[in-house]
Amino acid sequence: MDNSFTFKDVKKSNYSAIYHLIYQRGKLSKQEIAHQLQLSLPTVTQNLIRLENEKLIEKNGQFQSSVGRRATAYAISPKARISIGVEILKKKVVILAVDLLGHPFQHTTLTIDYADESSYYKGVSEAVQSFISSLDINQAQVLGIGFAVQALTSTDGQKITYGKILNFTGLPINVFSQYLDYPCMFVHDAKGAATTELWVRDDIGDAVYLSIGTHLGGAIILNDHIYMGKEGHSGTVEHMTINHDGPPCYCGKKGCMETYSSLSALLEGDESLNFFFQQLRAEHPSYVKRWNTFLDNLAFSINNIHLVINREFILGGHISPYLEQKDLEILHEKVYEKTAFPSKEPFIHISRSPKNGVPIGAAIPFIQSFLNTI
Repeated sequence: MDNSFTFKDVKKSNYSAIYHLIYQRGKLSKQEIAHQLQLSLPTVTQNLIRLENEKLIEKNGQFQSSVGRRATAYAISPKARISIGVEILKKKVVILAVDLLGHPFQHTTLTIDYADESSYYKGVSEAVQSFISSLDINQAQVLGIGFAVQALTSTDGQKITYGKILNFTGLPINVFSQYLDYPCMFVHDAKGAATTELWVRDDIGDAVYLSIGTHLGGAIILNDHIYMGKEGHSGTVEHMTINHDGPPCYCGKKGCMETYSSLSALLEGDESLNFFFQQLRAEHPSYVKRWNTFLDNLAFSINNIHLVINREFILGGHISPYLEQKDLEILHEKVYEKTAFPSKEPFIHISRSPKNGVPIGAAIPFIQSFLNTI
């Protein structure tokens, strides 16, 4: 008989079960917690007092009652711990704070050009520290800082392993962490966006996530987790060759999916997404033609990927707020025309991630780790 499960473990298990039940349900009374978990009221009371003393939960009003006293409602304290997400882009930096529910509650944007110089790393780090200091929290509440980058990262997030867009391959996280007294890590931007997608919906399971922004990024979701692969570059469909005589890609090759299915391929000059879609929805012929070509190329790539991974596809990134159902219908038709296995079952969906899905996704792993320790 295994006697390794001690009374202390039982107490820890009850403490954890009560916190996670409140987390999942939003608001619960003491009586409802006891009923749901089949625990005695004294056990529930003892754990609620402990959780409240540790400021992990709080009383949040009362439930209506037709008879007798109204029961006190308990909810988690969303800002008991927070995480910071930072998105590093060529000409700007986005910093935001995320609470335990994964909700961003404060953000700021800096207009600053990336430069591989100590002054840049120090300046960004000081801006992050200043942002944290402006929040109504103490240092112990900050779980960590995730830096989202347009680059592949080591599996532990401590180094950039492939970063040709900003030319920072090999960059270690300590260029930032030396100035910040918190755990820090790098996160591939597309995988960050896919992490946010997983957080905001519970109906994914397996999927291919395409983040269509200035650059294209991909992520594979298997069993509700981002699949990194042996060397961390699973899902990088952006460098799948579409045409070996195609346009040059920043990776040094030609005709990558990036050169056909990113916003850099769609937009011309200083054209904005807003302007492009205004013209498209007004049905100006040249914009309709460009969009049709873009969807043709996207359908070509989706069909090839779909033949290998027969799962749902999610279109995210900066383009997703502009997409409409009719765009998906056209895209599906184009895929069906190209595939060896036509089916009228729709499998391409628009992302449900909120704005700033990338930095939110960079912050979420710290939240997940904390929740797993309770």
